[in-house]
Amino acid sequence: MKIVIDAKIPYIREAISDITGNAVYINGIDIRPKDVHDADALIVRTRTCCDETLLKGSKVSFLATATIGYDHIDTDYMQRAGITWMCCPGCNSSSVAQYIQSALLLLEREKGTKLNGLTMGIVGCGNVGTKVARVATGLGLRVIVCDPPRKERGDGGTFVDMTDIERDSDIITFHVPLTRHGKYATIHLADSQFFSRLGKRPILINTSRGGVVDNAALLDAIKSNKVHDVVIDTWENEPHISRELLEQVWLGTPHIAGYSADGKTNADNMVLKGLCEHFGIKHCPHIDPPPLPDSFVPSPDKHTLCLQLYNPLRDSMLLKNTPEKFEHLRNYYPLRRETYNPVDHSLK
Repeated sequence: MKIVIDAKIPYIREAISDITGNAVYINGIDIRPKDVHDADALIVRTRTCCDETLLKGSKVSFLATATIGYDHIDTDYMQRAGITWMCCPGCNSSSVAQYIQSALLLLEREKGTKLNGLTMGIVGCGNVGTKVARVATGLGLRVIVCDPPRKERGDGGTFVDMTDIERDSDIITFHVPLTRHGKYATIHLADSQFFSRLGKRPILINTSRGGVVDNAALLDAIKSNKVHDVVIDTWENEPHISRELLEQVWLGTPHIAGYSADGKTNADNMVLKGLCEHFGIKHCPHIDPPPLPDSFVPSPDKHTLCLQLYNPLRDSMLLKNTPEKFEHLRNYYPLRRETYNPVDHSLK
């Protein structure tokens, strides 16, 4: 069995070698039709556009993306071609929650923003948004949630409208997939009209997909003082992001909010399980995240510990100093741990 795999997916090589001796590793952005024409399976990240152009006439019967999002996959074509595909919902939800917790703690410690009693508006409350709500509540924030699809389904919980988010939020954070069509399309959900309706000068955070926030409108909002601070991890036109916007945001990182060792191994294991089930492989390998170095001394204070494990200022400074290296910083990111206890993968 031949499997083509994005070379930047960490930890997976040894496990794949237990399944097949014919694995080919290629940078995701460089995978071409000639690479997959005789492959049985394809494992990618977000940088590989998986559509008819890539897969027509190939042997591929199984496609996995080791990511939450799947807007790089033409799912209609997958159905027409009879290709089984999967993504990894929730795999890095704790990592994104960790990123936001660290950013909020930095706002308090570096900029003097008093979090207790502020209102956080969460737009999208699936795997990630639910954990972000837990983090925010733990920091003393009041949380309001807008999730029209969940509200329509009658899911448990109290949901507000987007107008409530815009009017009442001191902090607004987005956790939705990027969708371009349908009743609840999210493309440019935060556009110029969104910014014109804001009732306060909120802190805006986007760790979902770049196109959820109209980057040009965001830049105008910063210049016109409609937002207080901005934390951006996902950008329009990656890796060729707006240098001007990067200079204006407080924290700007290269799409790495979900890049923890824990999140990556979660995704690997989900992909391996799907691969084994598809091909009827009985003994599926499992991957554990690497331990922290023995020299790591955890602080007894959980907020200090959070910043010990991850401080996004470093990633922001690196990107602002070398924005032309966006893709390099992302591809060679030094994966962090979410907890100092390798056995307990919960966010402390």
